[in-house]
Amino acid sequence: MEKFNSTDEILDFAINAEQEAINFYSNLYNRTNSENMKLAYREFILEEKSHKDKLLKLKEEGTLSGIEIEKVTDLKISDYMVEKQIHDKMDYQDSLEVAMLREKAAYKLYTDLAEISDTEDLKTMFKFLAQEEAKHKLKFETEWDDNVNQEN
Repeated sequence: MEKFNSTDEILDFAINAEQEAINFYSNLYNRTNSENMKLAYREFILEEKSHKDKLLKLKEEGTLSGIEIEKVTDLKISDYMVEKQIHDKMDYQDSLEVAMLREKAAYKLYTDLAEISDTEDLKTMFKFLAQEEAKHKLKFETEWDDNVNQEN
């Protein structure tokens, strides 16, 4: 984990991570022929933009409100997958697996950032973002279990 010297540095790091997620899902959106996956990727792009906007607002205003933290089920499917590289000929299964692993890493990042945050607003924001990434991972794991695992 990077060493941060200020709250703004932590927020800038998280804002950048959200932009990377937007770029990642935009890339996958442009690569897939599956209408279901296009719909899912479009939804994730919008959610990641919403996360980025919340972080920008927290940075600007210094406070946040209306965030609820809830428990999200973990199917743990991605716990048993190896890292895959994005390539031009990725199929549906590869695409889901890359997305699951990315969401798992994002969850870990935000959980770690929550632990090192020095204000309750930051801790709450990062716990909320970790929860959102866990929801994304669950969505991909469910899709994988319903459609890929059933074929094997």
